[in-house]
Amino acid sequence: MKILKSFRFRLEPTTEQSQCFTRYRGCARLVWNKALALQKGRLEAGYPLLSYEELARLLTLWRHSEEYGFLANAPVHPLQWTLKFLDRAIRAAFNKSSPARFPTFKKKNRNEAGLRFPDPKQIKLDLSTKDADGRCVLPKVFLPKIGWVKFRKSRTIDGTFRNATVTWQAGHWYISFQTEIDVPEPVHPSESAVGIDRGIVHFAALSDGTFVDAPGWFRRHEKKLAWEMRKLSRKKRFSRNWQKQKARLQRLHAHIANARRDFLHKTSTAISKTHAMVFVEDLRIQNMSRSAKGTRENPGKNVRAKSGLNKAILDQGWFMFQTFLGYKLHWSGGWLGTVPAPYTSQRCPVPECGHVSNANRPRQTTFRCERCGYEGNADTVGAMNILRAGLARIACSPV
Repeated sequence: MKILKSFRFRLEPTTEQSQCFTRYRGCARLVWNKALALQKGRLEAGYPLLSYEELARLLTLWRHSEEYGFLANAPVHPLQWTLKFLDRAIRAAFNKSSPARFPTFKKKNRNEAGLRFPDPKQIKLDLSTKDADGRCVLPKVFLPKIGWVKFRKSRTIDGTFRNATVTWQAGHWYISFQTEIDVPEPVHPSESAVGIDRGIVHFAALSDGTFVDAPGWFRRHEKKLAWEMRKLSRKKRFSRNWQKQKARLQRLHAHIANARRDFLHKTSTAISKTHAMVFVEDLRIQNMSRSAKGTRENPGKNVRAKSGLNKAILDQGWFMFQTFLGYKLHWSGGWLGTVPAPYTSQRCPVPECGHVSNANRPRQTTFRCERCGYEGNADTVGAMNILRAGLARIACSPV
């Protein structure tokens, strides 16, 4: 079995190399915005969209034009992959089964894609940690039109190298190496199955009665975030002090995101090693966290309470947790399944009963069946029903 792995390290570029990365990222942003404007114009005029191949031919013309000739100074592969990412985003927006949001124009230092270097023949690695005189040095990577760049190698890079992506986050450059690893077909050491109910009070309730609580990263730093944002709002835009304060705010956001990602990785790893089959609810998180403000004609209700609920939902990282759990179970020989979300926490888990009613949950954390009298934690009951529904779907599915 072949699996893809990513190894992310922090780059230590020189000032000149950092300026090159910034210029090339600006070129990629220009290519994205120019191609997106062209595609939007064709949509509004009723013309068919251009394919990636047609956009790539236009990129060649832009690189040789007088107005956009500076694009020729940037490596061509990251610009071509920018067009590929745009083509995929537009196709995803027109996907009838699960349409994504239509791509938007890129702004400087906001939601910018990385620089993808897809040709492994153009990228070289020097993993030596000592020079000829025996002094400790950082490993280096060779990138087209950049040269040798130092990076902090914090773990061993396994597998066959496929591509590299350079990104910018909170004042630092990072590089991600994607590799392909050939591993034997895995057999999970466990035979157990578990259902997981994701929630706000507890991050996850398992059908075996255990709970996993999240630290609440955003809530713990909410006051500090508000304080730093107020300081930013008082400074003149694009001034030196404004840029320094914005960098502080970005570092704080990055710290929260890194802490959340670390917790989700550790939790998903522990569950994937313990259970061979895991079932979760098929949640539409984007719909669950939608704003309740409404419009001027039809104002929303309980806007403040819904805003707090949205923050709590997004702070949990439910979708990222499901993604981590899915590929880790696949790597270990396990399996992740989803079941419909409605009524999982309102249904009595007793097989002979199965009564469904809102009255079964007199309080947020309490489940009490009004028919048979079964009592338990509402989140645990939801996880038990998720497990039962998942096993039933497997039993009824064709082999």
